[in-house]
Amino acid sequence: MNIRKGKPEDMEAVLGLIQELANFEKEPEAVLITVEDLVRDGFGPVPLFNVFVAEVESEVVGIALYYYRYSTWKGKTIHLEDLVVKEKMRGTGLGYALYSEIIKKGKKDKVRRIEWNVLDWNTPAVEFYKKSGAKILDDWKVAQMDEAAINYFVENKLK
Repeated sequence: MNIRKGKPEDMEAVLGLIQELANFEKEPEAVLITVEDLVRDGFGPVPLFNVFVAEVESEVVGIALYYYRYSTWKGKTIHLEDLVVKEKMRGTGLGYALYSEIIKKGKKDKVRRIEWNVLDWNTPAVEFYKKSGAKILDDWKVAQMDEAAINYFVENKLK
């Protein structure tokens, strides 16, 4: 197993893993991005994300995609957007290795918090995170506005 920073040529495999996660989360139609989006947004003049990839025999079989955020209470933080391991590689320690890489990166960069979302029905992931020392916050709810809601707001609420 080799864990390294992702490169533009890895983005096809990264997109495949993102789609695998969407399938697992029962939202196979939710992925709208393309390989071109990933290359532009991750490797352009102002990268919007970073990604570690895990390789086994030159095949990308896992990713940890993250970006920096800023907390008005804590300062610089990392948001772990996706931690994905190919189904055939689950249980091999690969997910733990990617997770550890993110935590080491946070320590190196002196962030004061690393955060991510986990679905409440994904019991194995919840237990994995709790065992690592992470807190699962029950009193916070995730708020989102999708593209349709953004358009509705701009077209109907700003008049």
